[in-house]
Amino acid sequence: LLQSDVAMEALEQMKELIKKRLVGLRVASRSDITPTIEKALKASLVELLSKNVFDPQILLEKRDGPLVIAFVGVNGTGKTTSIARITHWLKENGKSVVLAAADTFRAGAIEQLELHANNLGCKFIKHQAGGDPAAVAFDAVEHAKAKHRDVVLIDTAGRMQTNSNLMDEMKKIRRVSNPDMIVFVGDSLAGNDAVEQAKKFHEAVGIDAVVLTKLDVDAKGGAALSISSAIDKPIAFVGIGQEYEDIMPFDAAWIVERIFA
Repeated sequence: LLQSDVAMEALEQMKELIKKRLVGLRVASRSDITPTIEKALKASLVELLSKNVFDPQILLEKRDGPLVIAFVGVNGTGKTTSIARITHWLKENGKSVVLAAADTFRAGAIEQLELHANNLGCKFIKHQAGGDPAAVAFDAVEHAKAKHRDVVLIDTAGRMQTNSNLMDEMKKIRRVSNPDMIVFVGDSLAGNDAVEQAKKFHEAVGIDAVVLTKLDVDAKGGAALSISSAIDKPIAFVGIGQEYEDIMPFDAAWIVERIFA
């Protein structure tokens, strides 16, 4: 499990769950021991991953105003691409979406999100590069309210969890846009670095759910268990490819099979 990027604190929880399943259990013969242990291990992993369950249907529920979701994470995790994929998923389920380019620190980030908005046919709200990210978020929410759009997805600047100025900017975006949900986007290839990132973002702004990217090239999958255990929040979606449709709601049993593959 350590070789599969499962963090020590998650392993400690695992040991307790496995102990409950195995201590006192009788097996018919010596040949039954290994499959019995493996069955208990898999069941314990599924239990731990299922402790916090995210139902994607809550994103599709009717509500009085728009559902507002802010996405946070460090550079290079696939945050903007994940936003585009979730936009595609929402539109496939009949929802209208507004994208907000609140990463004003990089002009390239605005252009990237605008390209996705054009490809997906949804409203795009931006200000000039270097502008106030919180103002972009506010304008997007007000537009969604005025035009009766269903969902606002806010892209924020990729920031290292140790950068206090950028973390303060994220807190301002939260105060101004008052999102219903803050989603951390983590790179499954980052291993325990992703766990530490999630912890810092959760301490700073509070995370409600996680999107785990690049699982199509991660042969391990342990980051899902580690992040979920570390911040006690659910994995909402996982990225499994390069196209807009390559995102799926999190499935604990699917991840466990990857860990044991």
